[in-house]
Amino acid sequence: MRILVVGSGGVGASIASIAEERDFFDLCVIADISQERAQKAIDALDDPSRFVAAKVDARDKQSIIDLAHAEKVDVVVNACDPRLNPPIFQAAFEAGCHYLDMAMNLSEPHPDRPFEEVGIPLGRDQLAVHDAWAAKGQLALVGIGVEPGLSDIFARYAADHLFDEIDEI
Repeated sequence: MRILVVGSGGVGASIASIAEERDFFDLCVIADISQERAQKAIDALDDPSRFVAAKVDARDKQSIIDLAHAEKVDVVVNACDPRLNPPIFQAAFEAGCHYLDMAMNLSEPHPDRPFEEVGIPLGRDQLAVHDAWAAKGQLALVGIGVEPGLSDIFARYAADHLFDEIDEI
């Protein structure tokens, strides 16, 4: 498996640090708008032999597609701010790669009643294209980071180990 991690900040560098201990992949490209920052994340590893640094602009869908094709990656991992989800998500789809992100797109407030009604909810656009991804045999796992992922784990732990009964989460 060949992986492209877009973003080499705290999340991307942590992914690299954890991945170096695993043997399920052949190559992991750590890419960032600053190739130097991506290289710094790789230089911090004990065994950087399966990692390469690259420059990519996460706002530029085509640059992500070009890098994914050049490196022949199977999976794109979005380790960027969720405001960058749309171009990274679309690039992974168009490049024929599977996709993972830590947080869904930020929600947009209701245009007239922002404090009373929901506007555009988190991840609506990503979830709306499920059938297109499935038709191409591509998997997109969205929002698998701390929120909502970790809070779901905490809730399940509480239900299993801390409380006899839970009325609402």
